[in-house]
Amino acid sequence: MSSDFSALIAEREVLVLAGTGGVGKTTSAAVIAIEAAMQGRRVALVTIDPAKRLADALGLESLTNTPSRIALPAETTGEVWALMLDTKSTFDALIHRYSANTDQASRILDNSFYANISNALSGTQEYMAMEKLYELTADGDYDLVVVDTPPSRNALAFLDSPNMLSRLLDHWLYKALMAPTRSLLKASQLLLRQLSKIVGSDVVEDVVAFFQAFEGMEEGFKQRSQQVQRLLASDACGFVLVASARHDTVVEAVFLANQLADNDLGVAAVVMNRLQPDFVRLNRRPRAPEFEPFLQAHDELHALADREAIHIDALLDQVHGNPVVVRVPLLSSDVHDLDGMTELRTKMFSK
Repeated sequence: MSSDFSALIAEREVLVLAGTGGVGKTTSAAVIAIEAAMQGRRVALVTIDPAKRLADALGLESLTNTPSRIALPAETTGEVWALMLDTKSTFDALIHRYSANTDQASRILDNSFYANISNALSGTQEYMAMEKLYELTADGDYDLVVVDTPPSRNALAFLDSPNMLSRLLDHWLYKALMAPTRSLLKASQLLLRQLSKIVGSDVVEDVVAFFQAFEGMEEGFKQRSQQVQRLLASDACGFVLVASARHDTVVEAVFLANQLADNDLGVAAVVMNRLQPDFVRLNRRPRAPEFEPFLQAHDELHALADREAIHIDALLDQVHGNPVVVRVPLLSSDVHDLDGMTELRTKMFSK
């Protein structure tokens, strides 16, 4: 199956990794990027997880919103460029891109309401992740984009994020402020007066000013949202579930698989990390007492391997389609640098 996984990586333009915390998802994302680079591909490795897991895995002090090239062995024919999503910087760049002029951009960027939604509004991070994905794929600078999602049940919340801004721009209040009919204008004025009493007139004025400054930029945002949705649903994109063979992580992986199914998306691959290695099972047991500690450890390891097999089967039974299954044995130490990822790559893609 490892050769199938390598072929999958060679075929796709986008790979999105999802999984709960502590299953090796981030290091798996980095190893997949390195494997693609070994195939000669130019890879963008992006995390939308605000923690420093990816930078730590690559042995870097930090990552920024701008791709940084990762030093790889001299024999590597491709490249890996890594970055960590900065929500506000990405949003600011979009405002500059779609503003008609610098005055419009300044009115938006200096607006207090914009400052709030670009930093803290629920869903903004996910939406900007999709904008960053669009940017990395549309520019044509990369053969493959590997996305490392946050380790949470909301890891795939970005699937709906392209619709977020569209819903806002289609809202009746926004339309009333931009191109009001008499009935909509009357309703919006009444609502704004009520809101002013609750949150203050300054806040409402900032919101109105933001919407008015945004005029004319709607179509560009909508088009990008539609293009990202088409990309995610296309054969060019593959979703990779990462789990370990424990009941709790399998439950989370099943939840994520169901989220994908609800969006008519399939799982291209399942990576099962930190499995017990295969070893010979003793059928004829020596009777000498000095072998008892060894035999007890032998039985415990086999019992653990049997439980892992049950958890793996439970996960695969719930995953739609026919994903590539990659079984990665437990390593002797944690992966925290490029040397460790080289060892992990050997295990993940061993023939």
